[in-house]
Amino acid sequence: MTELSTECNTKLRVAGLIEESIVDGPGFRFTIFTQGCPHNCEGCHNPQTHDFKAGKLMEIDDIFDKIKQNPILSGATFSGGEPFCQPKELFLLGQKIKSIGQNIFCYTGFTYEELIELGQKNSSVLDLLGIVDVLVDGKFEKDKKDLTLLYKGSSNQRVIKLNKGKIEKIYNNDVTEISI
Repeated sequence: MTELSTECNTKLRVAGLIEESIVDGPGFRFTIFTQGCPHNCEGCHNPQTHDFKAGKLMEIDDIFDKIKQNPILSGATFSGGEPFCQPKELFLLGQKIKSIGQNIFCYTGFTYEELIELGQKNSSVLDLLGIVDVLVDGKFEKDKKDLTLLYKGSSNQRVIKLNKGKIEKIYNNDVTEISI
């Protein structure tokens, strides 16, 4: 069962932060690994992020302060866990990130279509989707694992460029570069 938050906190439950990543999207990125995931994909790269009660609570403003202090960052990446289980908090953080001209790259085990459906019940999902620039969607499937793919772990996953929550472009498995 999906544990989708409908409450909003000024704190985000995180599994960890990487302050300068070059593998979680284009350019130098600040990666936030959210805590809690309902998907339990076999062979998951981050199984320690599944427990919804683990990790630590961090103030959204404290995370944002770390981001804005680093002039080499081009954006932030929301990873997991499952970012869309904390949509209100990530939307608040995402608005702050966008306000300083940075972009947002987001991983999710849900498909884009599932997120649109979830958004009918929880508008925060659509709010978050509306500020994401690139979405990598779909569960990791161990039997489709491919280490040669850019920004994704299995061939069923899609890299989707979004514009205000709408699909602008879906990249094929042979994508070698994404500009945001």
